[in-house]
Amino acid sequence: MFTGIVTAVGTVTSVEDRGDLRARIACPYDPDRIAIGASISCSGCCLTVVARGGTAGDAWFDVDISGETVSRTAQGQWQEGRKVNLEQAMRLGEELGGHIVTGHVDAVGRVARLQDDGGSARWEILAGSSIAPYVAEKGSITVDGVSLTVNDVTDEPNGDVRFSLNIIPHTAEVTTLGEREEGDGVNLEIDVLARYLHRMQQLRR
Repeated sequence: MFTGIVTAVGTVTSVEDRGDLRARIACPYDPDRIAIGASISCSGCCLTVVARGGTAGDAWFDVDISGETVSRTAQGQWQEGRKVNLEQAMRLGEELGGHIVTGHVDAVGRVARLQDDGGSARWEILAGSSIAPYVAEKGSITVDGVSLTVNDVTDEPNGDVRFSLNIIPHTAEVTTLGEREEGDGVNLEIDVLARYLHRMQQLRR
């Protein structure tokens, strides 16, 4: 489990095709605090550490990325030079500063519009009908591993959903979101509570 509070930005330094992809991600963590088999959220995708090394502040870890994962994450996510938002798995007793995040990407959305909104950046994201029932005004959503609050929601005539959110300067600076542009794809994870509530409503009907 994760919280959607990014603790570092890493860089994909190499990608090797072994049937699945083996990617190496450089990061400022302490390698002694990265366990083999541990889960790390990489731009919202929970991946398992299979190797690690380096020194504190200049570490690296390797992950295997299946074809299924590649197909369900943003295009270009797993290429050399790509920056990724990182969060190590939550430990019991730690502060839950964002919301409960599983690290399972539900859909890839598209940044449809970016505009200044005071000191923040206001985003509009367009996503498919599969997650439309789970996106709610003032609800939580994870974008590239970052816990954010939905401002408002518009249901498109074709069933897609368009929603807006604000990226404050701090979030833009300490995550990859400050580098995103209109047209970019982003990994989305719906609020796990919304998932269960929707299922309960289905059963009641």
